[in-house]
Amino acid sequence: MPPPPPISGDPHLPPASSSPMPGGSPPPLPQVTLEKVLGITAQTSSGLACDPATGLLAYPAGCVVVILNPRENTQRHILNTSRYSQTPPGTPQNGHRPAVRVWDVEERAQVLALHGHKHGVACVAFSPSAKYLVSVGYPHDMVVNVWDWKKDSLVASNKVSCKVTAVSFSEDSYFVTVGHRHVKFWFLDSSGELKINETVPLVGHSGVLGELHDNVFCGVACGRGQMLGSTFCISSSGLLCQFNEKRVLEKCIVPLANCLCLGEELIFCGCANGTVRIFQACDMCYLADLPKPHPLSGRTWSTPTPSPWPTMPATAGWPASTRTIVSTSGTSGTCGTSGRCGRNFSTAPSSGPSR
Repeated sequence: MPPPPPISGDPHLPPASSSPMPGGSPPPLPQVTLEKVLGITAQTSSGLACDPATGLLAYPAGCVVVILNPRENTQRHILNTSRYSQTPPGTPQNGHRPAVRVWDVEERAQVLALHGHKHGVACVAFSPSAKYLVSVGYPHDMVVNVWDWKKDSLVASNKVSCKVTAVSFSEDSYFVTVGHRHVKFWFLDSSGELKINETVPLVGHSGVLGELHDNVFCGVACGRGQMLGSTFCISSSGLLCQFNEKRVLEKCIVPLANCLCLGEELIFCGCANGTVRIFQACDMCYLADLPKPHPLSGRTWSTPTPSPWPTMPATAGWPASTRTIVSTSGTSGTCGTSGRCGRNFSTAPSSGPSR
């Protein structure tokens, strides 16, 4: 029995087309586009990036790189990644034939893919001039590579014997990797040796850890401006450490931090219970805490007078701050939590710390 004809005016049916397509083909379906992504899957600060020129933030959310404009609260998206590092973006991968992929943010198109790791890429970083790109492999790779990415050329490489969790490039022709019982300074030859067409051995020297030689280091940031030559690290036990230009551990305090990022004058440490603490970079003196986000219960509390420091019940709890990034000026940034959410903050002197 043939099906009954549709009822005229049925609101659940699309309107009939008065001019069918040539050849009787159906009209094209509307395209589905990604509008907004909720949440963040970066596990460490190496999964966050901030463009110093535009203030745009980038972070992974599943298989998508989210490019966020925090001022306008708008998003753009690049599909296919697992992590992200500075503009122009470089995204490392794991799995079958892992690659470091360089993307054009404006066009949202891949520029090139660099294949130099067998099992996966743990973290990447661009040099301050954006000429070189360093990639660190998974423990099974145990390789640190330096690429002249515009020429698709591997210019320097060496082995690492420990699991590496983070990398940071200095403005002074070296970069630092940290990990399990590992703080190592890698130096690029400024005499021009990297300009030859062969891969040269990468020169590295371990930091002098002293009593901290058994620690696991999970974050690193190289100093800028007046702090050029200093290197700051975070250990998994919550220690904030400073190494001088001779790679010697100079200072160590206990902010119970999980991650860190560095401006020219300030250090931001993400800690337990949603806390982000601010220290002076010159002497590591404590300055203040940023306002906390909404607690895990999802409730919000109001105060009698407008204040960026609301009073919360004693039973309120917050997810740990596990990754942070700030702009080059150190006046704004983003903090990610173990609850897979992010929050933007500003430390501009005119307004004080705010969220």
